[in-house]
Order: sequence, then C-alpha cells, then structure tokens
Amino acid sequence: MDGPLVSRYLASPLFACKLASYATIVDSMSSLFLLVIGDPAAAFLTALSRLPQDVRVVISDDPEELKASAPEADALLYAHVNGELLTGILPLAGRARWIHSLWTGVEGILGPELLEHPAPLTNGRGVFRWPLADWVTAVMLFFAFDLRRVIQQQEQGVWKPFIGATLDGRTLGIVGYGGIGSAAAARARAFGMKIAALRRRPELFQGDLLVDQNYGPGQLKELMAASDYVLVVTPLTAETRGLIGEAEIAAMKPTAVIMNIGRGPVIDEAALIRTLESGRIRGAALDVFSSEPLPPGHPFWKMPNVLLSPHTADRVEGFLVPALECFFENLVRFLKGSPFLNVVDKHAGY
Repeated sequence: MDGPLVSRYLASPLFACKLASYATIVDSMSSLFLLVIGDPAAAFLTALSRLPQDVRVVISDDPEELKASAPEADALLYAHVNGELLTGILPLAGRARWIHSLWTGVEGILGPELLEHPAPLTNGRGVFRWPLADWVTAVMLFFAFDLRRVIQQQEQGVWKPFIGATLDGRTLGIVGYGGIGSAAAARARAFGMKIAALRRRPELFQGDLLVDQNYGPGQLKELMAASDYVLVVTPLTAETRGLIGEAEIAAMKPTAVIMNIGRGPVIDEAALIRTLESGRIRGAALDVFSSEPLPPGHPFWKMPNVLLSPHTADRVEGFLVPALECFFENLVRFLKGSPFLNVVDKHAGY
C-alpha cells in the first residue's frame, strides 16, 4: 500500500509544516492514547511517530496486543484490510470516543460491534476521488478509441485503419453521485460530455452545475437507457446489493459500456456475464468484483469486451497522502471538540 511518493512526501518540508501545525494543537491538549490497527512495518504509518511525545501511539495487527491496549484507547485508527481486527476489540474499547477508518468503504467493519459502539465513526470518503476519476476517463477513452484493437493490431503487425469515436456529446451516467461521482463528472465535462446522475437524495442536486439530468432512486432504468457510459460508484449496503441486475443491464444501449469502481456485489455478475457473452452491450470496465481476488478461470479474465484491474483504480503514487491528511484534520477536530469531517451513518452504511 506504500509508494515512493508517499515516503518522499512524509519526509518533505510541506508535510513537516502541516504536521507541525497539527502537533501544536495536539501539544496544547491533554495526553491522548491512539490505538492504530495496522501493520507496524507500513511506511505510511511512520508519520504518526512525529506526533508530540504526550500522544501515545500503539500500532499493531496482533490480535492479543490490540485486545490488551483497547481498554485504554481514547481513539482508534483503522488502517488495515482485516476488519475483524477492529471489530474484535470494540467490546473492550469502552473508553474510545472516536473511530476513524483510513479507507472509504466501511462494509467490512460495520458489524454489530461497531453499530453498538457509541463512538462516532469517520472515514476517508472522497480522498481518493481524483485518481478514480482519472481511471474512469482513461477507461472511456480506451473504449472510444478502441485501444484494445490498436494493441492487438500492433502485436500482430497488422495495418488496418478503422474509425474510432470521441467523448464529446456522449452521456456519462453516474449511479451513486457523491464525491467520486462529481470528480468523474468534472473530468468528463472537460471532454464535452453530458452528465446524468442518480442519488438517493435528489434534492442535493440543486445548484450542481455539472449535472445535466438528475434522477432519483426509482429512475435507475431511465438513467441506464440514457447513458453511453454508466459509472457505478455506490457503497455496498443492503439496498445496493444487486442493484444493477438483469432488467437494469437490459435497459442499456447496445453501444454502452458499464464501469464499476464502487463495490462488486452492487452488480449482478451473472447477469452481466450473460449480457457480455451475448454482445448485448459493448463492454465493461471493472475494478471491483463480488469475489476478490478474482478467481482463476473466472469468465471476466478472457472476455475481449472487458477491461479489468485488481481493485487498484485509486492506487497511484502518493494516494495515501490525502488519506493521512484527512485523519490528521479529524484528529485536530477531535482534540478541539469541533465537528468531524466525513462522519459515517453507521445504519445507512456510508
């Protein structure tokens, strides 16, 4: 999860200056015990060692050490991929008054233990939006200019001109319009695309100049039918699991492409596979899947109309920097008693 740019940034004067401003506020407060659920060897977590000495920080992914430390923790930082390491200590963490997840998705930690814990939960919602938006743009250009064909013809030594397309005038439909969706819309606008978007609370579209046509939860098929590219970016909740099924996919244009950077189970994979095998839609670009890692022999691996990546669409050099900055900002707010950023509605699931 580390990259060379992260390490360089952590050692840079810019980060030192930001951390110093955080440290000044932290230093003026009473002592704090921060328990971090993470790999002690992870380079990006070395930034925590630069907090003032009266901030006690324990970083561990050892279940027994976490259990031993949990009763004394004032705050918990989840920076791991194994949600059980967090949920397993929550019944013991009665003193904790704040829990922060470095990541955006929280479905892996939202068990009964977290729902019952009184501490507010915050997350990294939106901090990875620009790399994801760039990935979406790259995917649309990949299909518009048929770059798979370009690569194949180059590998085969074939000179065969063909007609591509541009994104200008095409419609990007966004299912689950929020921080990531709006970033994708901003990128798409620069290419002359039109934006159709759906969100659970359509009233939030008011004043949004990026969106040409907005839809509510009961209008998913209409959005699918109107779009040349469909971007799925919803969190995984009981309501969104299987949201994009046979009927919704059938509503798509034959020339349309569906992209998923949200969570795999939001799309009915069996229905999507049948559609792709029949050529009913042009293609799919998938960064998330119902089962990860994607099993060997899965149909997606060899489908010529599928572009897939191993859940790495947001992993660019320095991608953890904004996640760390979000945490430090909320740490300052925690110590000052100010409202948090990115508070998760535990019962809604995001």
